[in-house]
Amino acid sequence: MNDFEVGAVRVGSPSLFLIAGPCVIESEAHARFMAESIQRITSDLKVPYIFKASYDKANRTSASGFRGPGLEEGVRILRRIAESTGLPVITDVHQAADCERVAEAVDVLQIPAFLCRQTDLLLAAARTGRAVNIKKGQFVAPWDMGYAVEKVTGAGNPRVFLTERGFSFGYNNLVVDMRSLAIMRKIAPVVFDGTHSVQTPSSAGGQSGGQPEFIPVLARAAVAAGVDGVFLEVHDDPANAKSDGANALNLKGLRPLLESLLAIHTAARESL
Repeated sequence: MNDFEVGAVRVGSPSLFLIAGPCVIESEAHARFMAESIQRITSDLKVPYIFKASYDKANRTSASGFRGPGLEEGVRILRRIAESTGLPVITDVHQAADCERVAEAVDVLQIPAFLCRQTDLLLAAARTGRAVNIKKGQFVAPWDMGYAVEKVTGAGNPRVFLTERGFSFGYNNLVVDMRSLAIMRKIAPVVFDGTHSVQTPSSAGGQSGGQPEFIPVLARAAVAAGVDGVFLEVHDDPANAKSDGANALNLKGLRPLLESLLAIHTAARESL
C-alpha cells in the first residue's frame, strides 16, 4: 500500500485523518464558516484534516435538487478557502473536461461512487497530478476496485486512495460490509464514509433520506477495522441543509465523535 502527502496530511500513515465539510457549497460564507469551525476542532485534537465541499452535485435524485454554485464560482470559493485556512481541499468532479480547471484550486479530485468505473474521468483526474479519491460504487465488489486504482496509477499517478460508502441492499437502503475495508486496504489507503453509509437513497419523495443516529456506530467499527481516514459530511443545521442534510453529522457532534474515534484508533494500533 502506497502512502503519500496531501498538503500537511499523510494519507496511509499511522495517523487517522479526517475529510469533512458540507455536502455542497451553499454560499462562500457558509463554506468558510464550516471549514474554520471544523479546523478549530481538528487542530485541538491534532487530527490531520482535509476540507470537503462540492461545487456541483450532478447526481441529485430530482432535477429540482440544489446542485451548488457551478464550476467557475465553486473553484473560486474553494481556492479562497484553501488560501485563507491553509487546509488541503477535496471536491468531486463529474466530467473529464472539468478536471484540469478544478485541479487549479484543490489538492484532491474525488470520483463519485456512481462514476468509479468511468475510464476517461479517472484518467483525466490522474493526469492532473493531484491526488485522486475514488469512492467505491454501491454496485462494485471491493476487490474489483483494484481496476479503478490501476487506471489512475497506470496514467502515472500513484497518489490514489479509496472510500467505502456502503453497498446497495434492496431498494432505498445501503449496508456496510466491514470486510471490504480490509480487502481494499490491500490495494490502496482506505477511507470510510460514515455519512453516506447511513443514507437511504431516493427514499424521501424526490430526495434521499438517512439514519444519522448510526454514524457513530459505523464510524467506530470502521476505525476499529483499521481504516486510514474517515469521511463525514458535517453541517451546522442539517435540517435546513441544501443537500444530504438527512444523513449529515451535526457540527456539534463532531468533537465527541472524533474523541471516541481517536481512542479506538489508539487501542486498535496498540493491539496489533
